Amino acid sequence: MESIKREHEQITKENEQLSDRIVQLEKQLKSKRNLELENQKQLNDRIVQLEKQLKSKQKLESENQKLKGKLDLMKHMEDEFLKMVGTLHMNITEKEQLLKESEDYNQSLINKERESNDELQKARKRMIEGVAERISRFVNIGVKRMGLVDPRPFLKAMRAKKTYDKEEATQKALEMCSKWEKYVEDPHWYPFKIITVNGRSQEIIDDEDEKLKRVKREVGMGACRAVVVALKEMNEYNASGRFVISELWNYREGKRASLEEGVEFLLGKWKTKKQKIHQMVTQHQEQDPPTSTTTKC
Repeated sequence: MESIKREHEQITKENEQLSDRIVQLEKQLKSKRNLELENQKQLNDRIVQLEKQLKSKQKLESENQKLKGKLDLMKHMEDEFLKMVGTLHMNITEKEQLLKESEDYNQSLINKERESNDELQKARKRMIEGVAERISRFVNIGVKRMGLVDPRPFLKAMRAKKTYDKEEATQKALEMCSKWEKYVEDPHWYPFKIITVNGRSQEIIDDEDEKLKRVKREVGMGACRAVVVALKEMNEYNASGRFVISELWNYREGKRASLEEGVEFLLGKWKTKKQKIHQMVTQHQEQDPPTSTTTKC
């Protein structure tokens, strides 16, 4: 019995040792599995990391290829741009030369036009003087004093008043006409206003001007029209100087006469005078025939 008991104890002890060994092995196995799982996880993480690095590398390579393509394109474009700039520079140089030649030509034309205009103005002035010397009562071409107030409406208005005799009415009319001529020549009086018609600005007489209302009230509508006509003429022909000037005038058409019309007028006068002289000479010859002389042999 004692031996069986010892054997049983021995077996029990071995079983306990075996159980401890099994528990230890299980712990080792579990630790090993955990280590393998950890290693597997690290490996998977490393694989994922490597895949990301690979994708990043591929992306960088792709971007590098694109950048290289763009760089090549930009280099090509730069060459084309430099070529274009060179061409443009040549064109600009040529155009600048043409522009300079054109400006020189235009300046010469301006100088010639100014000289021609000066000559025409001198010729027109001489023409006005020539026509003024040969003026008659009934002519189509004559000299008109631009900006001069017509005295006839003033004279008509004053004679219509019964308070003046003919001489007094004439004197009064001339005095009033002279006063309004001074108003017309006054640069501080500018009875004009600007209006817009069809999108374009126009300058017209201001009918609400106090002085125009006064001349209409004191002398009448006819005198007011005469003052307005003088103002318009002054504004058109000598707005800066505001003094009366002489102008070659076509009375039949009521407008400024051309130099050609003035020449034709003077030529007509000259031809008429020439014909009269020729008629006078002919008549004189007919009235006093030459006496014949006889010679005795």
